Amino acid sequence: MSMEFGWWVRDPEEGKYQVRAIIHGGNITWKRKQGHHTPWEPIEPVTDAHWDKLIIEAETRVPRRLLSPKQFEDIKKLRSKMGF
Repeated sequence: MSMEFGWWVRDPEEGKYQVRAIIHGGNITWKRKQGHHTPWEPIEPVTDAHWDKLIIEAETRVPRRLLSPKQFEDIKKLRSKMGF
């Protein structure tokens, strides 16, 4: 099952951009987009702030039953597997 999370980031140097984390099959893909007509680009490197925001976004979905507790634990395991 594929899970997708997205949010906006305001950076004083880079401006405002959209971040998307796509989790599918135990793998995670990070992408960013700045502007309406620009393509999605991979994020390199992914920071702790990105992971923290992903955990917060996932945490808010568990009580509403949009994400199961097992899926939430899988996201936290994926974070530790990636070394963050």
